Amino acid sequence: MDISVIIPLLNESDSLIELHSSIRKIMTSKSFTYEVIFIDDGSSDNSWDIINQLSEKDEFVKGIRFLKNYGKSQALHIGFLKAKGNVVFTMDADLQDDPQEIPELYHMIINEKYDLVSGWKKKRYDSVLFKNIPSKIFNFAARLTSGIKLNDFNCGLKAYNAEVVKNIEVYGEMHRYIPVLAKNEGFNKIGQKVVKHRARKYGKTKFGPSRFIHGFLDLTTIWFISKFGKRPMHLFGRIGFLMLLIGFLFAAYLGYDKLFINPDARLITERPEFYISLATMIIGSQFFAMGFIGELILRYNKTKTHYRVRQEVNL
Repeated sequence: MDISVIIPLLNESDSLIELHSSIRKIMTSKSFTYEVIFIDDGSSDNSWDIINQLSEKDEFVKGIRFLKNYGKSQALHIGFLKAKGNVVFTMDADLQDDPQEIPELYHMIINEKYDLVSGWKKKRYDSVLFKNIPSKIFNFAARLTSGIKLNDFNCGLKAYNAEVVKNIEVYGEMHRYIPVLAKNEGFNKIGQKVVKHRARKYGKTKFGPSRFIHGFLDLTTIWFISKFGKRPMHLFGRIGFLMLLIGFLFAAYLGYDKLFINPDARLITERPEFYISLATMIIGSQFFAMGFIGELILRYNKTKTHYRVRQEVNL
């Protein structure tokens, strides 16, 4: 199979028929073999009914319905597991991503041998204050911490070599930083293409102020995991060693001062340096313990899915 298109959605019933029609038209015109996988992330409207109707009319339409709303990352996770195409596309269900971009992105993966190509919505039709400016800040921070030169990490329209999606784990809200996850797994040929961004036609954006905060927290998490995820003792051990060193130096100074310089001075326990020494040694020991616990968790952790599927069609 040439292409799998994965479309996570939440309450997008108004756009699904039009989106499916656009995808089917471009696939047919280019003679691609394909599948479209809709993942209903706990919609409260009739999105699932429409997916069922589309699957009855078109054998290439497949659907997954979550028991409740688990988030976009979980939807992409199961979509990546189910995808069978040589090239896997992700796109949003709100009609802001244009399926006409698919052939050129496919060409970049197959012929130019990119591992991942991200869309770049250079000209956007979103709120400047609540979406454009936060996106620019996110992208700058992500470029700075990851070293990946992309202008739009969070663009929903992306193309992947199938090997990439089978070897990355998307969890939490890490869908924003899939290129970073791919790089961490050794897929280094990551590119971008300017894509057409269309104004939202139906419904309303799911972007809110909380996602701005969560985005930065996720970026910090992914930076930590990429640097120390496989060796937590390297971080906690360094901090613990530094704290213990400070504590021992203070203790050595107090002992030397009491024994050789001021033997008749006040008790060691009455001096503030004693409590600094004691506190830093305790904190240092705790950091070492955290490092050991992290290493143990890393070695004995078992992968667990964080979502529940209610129904599937054509899968």
